[in-house]
Amino acid sequence: MAKLQKVGATAQGWMALSDHTSKWNMDLYLAVDKEIAGAENVTLSGKFLSKVYEGNFKDTGKWCEDFKVYAKSRGREVAKWYMWYTTCPKCAKKYGKNYVVIVGQIG
Repeated sequence: MAKLQKVGATAQGWMALSDHTSKWNMDLYLAVDKEIAGAENVTLSGKFLSKVYEGNFKDTGKWCEDFKVYAKSRGREVAKWYMWYTTCPKCAKKYGKNYVVIVGQIG
């Protein structure tokens, strides 16, 4: 976020896609309104399928299994997975809802 502020950029809708590279690590992709000097700037392109889930973060595994079935029911295979956690755990508790969007790049 410091890099964004330094160049006067903003995170669009506070959207951050999480690419879980392992059980304990993830890469974050922020939607920004301009390129950020000193950062790895990427553009995601292709066809994507998404579905919104609501519940506790511990249900992520169940949601992923459901999403596989969802994609397959549309004749699609998920090539790359991203998660959009719309609230942090503290905010989810405050608002009583926790929406998570699975965004799958499909082939």
